[in-house]
Formats: sequence, structure tokens, C-alpha cells
Amino acid sequence: MTGQYQHSIDAKGRVFIPAKLREELGETFYVTMGMDSCLSVYSDASWAKFTEKFESLPYTKTKAMRPLFANAAKCEPDSQGRILLPQKLRAYAGLDKDVVIIGVSNRAEIWNAERWAALEAEELNPENLAAVMEELGF
Repeated sequence: MTGQYQHSIDAKGRVFIPAKLREELGETFYVTMGMDSCLSVYSDASWAKFTEKFESLPYTKTKAMRPLFANAAKCEPDSQGRILLPQKLRAYAGLDKDVVIIGVSNRAEIWNAERWAALEAEELNPENLAAVMEELGF
């Protein structure tokens, strides 16, 4: 998944998921806590792989991931392409009005718009990009 999309959360806690991302996520997907205080959105297939890897971890490592599974929400977009984000997930990610939805390889992420702008400004520099590209072998 790729791309960056700006949207707003409505008064009922719903957010529009862009058609391009819905095509890749499928009819049903999972939203849960993500890294850096965002929400991660997984397709059924990606969630199944994630769960399979989780189940292969030793119990002592899985304890830290309980909240991720306990707060995961299975979502199906309505006829207008919106999903309801549970209040607890919105609070975790600091989502109140304006959000940015980004595609990140095998998942999408939903960010507080201000937090995303600050992170993007901080991370988007030649040194960081060069280091990541080098690590990937490019």
C-alpha cells in the first residue's frame, strides 16, 4: 500500500477509508494500536499472518502485545467507505478531527494530522533516507 490521504473523523467517530486503500484491504479489515501512537489497519490476510507470527512467539514476549489484540476492531466499511473507530483507539492515537491515512507496505496507518506532519518533517531528511536505502541494499 502506498499514498497519503487527508480526511476528517465525523461526530460519530467514523472515518472515510480511501477507495485505493479499500481495494487493497478488502471487504473486512482490522484496526488496532500501531507504533508511534497511530492506528494500524490490516487486511484479513495480513492480520492472519500477523496473528500466526504472534502465536509463534514465546509467552513472555506475547504478554506485551495483549492490548494490541484486546483493542483490535474488525471493520467493514459502510456504503460510503467509512469505518467506525472505537473511542479507545481514537484516544490512543489522539484522533479527534483531522487525520492522515497513509499506505505503508502491507498495512495502512491512521495518524493525527498534526502528529503526522511533525513526524514527517523530522524523518524526511537526506541522512535518514540514505541510511534506510543503504540498509535495504539500494
